[in-house]
This record gives sequence, structure tokens and C-alpha cells, in this order.
Amino acid sequence: MTMEYTARQSDDVTILDLTGRLSLGEAVAFGPGSGLILSDTVKELTKKGKKNILLNLAGVTYVDSSGVGQLVGAMTSARNQGVGLKLLRPNTKVLELLKMSKLDTVFDIFEDEASAVASFNRGAAAG
Repeated sequence: MTMEYTARQSDDVTILDLTGRLSLGEAVAFGPGSGLILSDTVKELTKKGKKNILLNLAGVTYVDSSGVGQLVGAMTSARNQGVGLKLLRPNTKVLELLKMSKLDTVFDIFEDEASAVASFNRGAAAG
């Protein structure tokens, strides 16, 4: 299954509901250069003035090391543009991978969408 996403708004937060496999190993499914798809999507959203992005990982069935690289690339793109990026509902295996790579200390990770959306406003109020 290829990686797909739908975008929706909740207050001033753009939520990307990701589904499928986050992996470069899916060469046939993703096609050439697909490793940039997530960070490219983040860049496009920032060009449209989106400042708060929440990646909903509930529908992600598999992540490998290149998929983790895509998450890191998306975070880097976001930070370079002054955009907040957080993760929502990674499954157990994805969360374990983030913990093993210590990326759980880099990403803000939430299990509840309302709390995740509210956290963007708290960050703005504090900063």
C-alpha cells in the first residue's frame, strides 16, 4: 500500500492524516524520488502560510529507517520555515522505533487529537 494523505484543518492546525507504509523500500509504489514526499508536502504547506502541522500516524502500518528519515526531514523542513510539527497516534511499533532512535525526545508525540491541537496554542502563548 502506498503512502497517502488527506489534509484537514482544526483551528489553525493543519492535520495530515497519513495512511500506508512510510518507507523507501516501496520503490514500485512510491516511484523515484519519493523519499522527499513528506518534507515536500510540509514545504508546500508552509508556502501556503500554514504554521502548525500535525502528522496523524494512526493509519501508518509500517515505518522503516528511511521512513524515520522522512519524519526527520519533515521536522527539519518545518523548523527551517518556523513551523511547528508534531506527531499524533503512532502505533506501538512506530513509537518503539522512535524511542530506539531517541527521536521521541525530538518530536512532540500525542495520543489525543484535541490535546495535540491545543498544544500549538500553548506553545504560541508561551513563546
